Amino acid sequence: MYPKLLETIELLKNQKITEDRKVILAPLVDFIQKRLDEQKEVVINFICTHNSRRSHLSQVWAQVASAYYDLPNVTCYSGGTEETAIFPKVVNTLSGQGLLIVKISDNENPVYAIKYDKDRHPIIGFSKRYDSFFNPTYGFVAIMTCSQADGGCPFIAGADKRIPITFEDPKVSDGTLEQTNVYNKRSLQIGAEMFYVFSQIKKIKWK
Repeated sequence: MYPKLLETIELLKNQKITEDRKVILAPLVDFIQKRLDEQKEVVINFICTHNSRRSHLSQVWAQVASAYYDLPNVTCYSGGTEETAIFPKVVNTLSGQGLLIVKISDNENPVYAIKYDKDRHPIIGFSKRYDSFFNPTYGFVAIMTCSQADGGCPFIAGADKRIPITFEDPKVSDGTLEQTNVYNKRSLQIGAEMFYVFSQIKKIKWK
């Protein structure tokens, strides 16, 4: 992984996860562990309303965490209840925290290649509905990262499990002097919680 990203990861690993958040994260830990124990793929779809901020931060940090802890066959996706675009400040924030991000399609809904290691395939980031053809259609866990999507989507077709893990929207800081700080803090919070989740997984040997 890239040196600046490894520095950020050390910050994530040293962040304290409160007991109430550990309770919220426990169902995701259990899902991942059960799948790996059964030698099945772990497929996670992080869902928010616009697929523009929190769901992408969650997808990226979960994928990075699974690679950091060398856990096999983990693939992370994200989607929304509607398609918009990744908010540029999310891209800037992740780039500043050590990921290498290249815009590969420049339109109203840009597509980004998000690299965390030179020897691994990039994460492809763009806004899409959770049931987009790009996303899994069955056998995945749906993580609801915002209360609007959690309340508005009581049923996610194809999901084996649906878990609410909601985060405060950094959008509240848009247009203010606190924007950079708020996006950095939210990204670090989400990253710390995803690293906590994957740090709890006991490795198994795949046959």
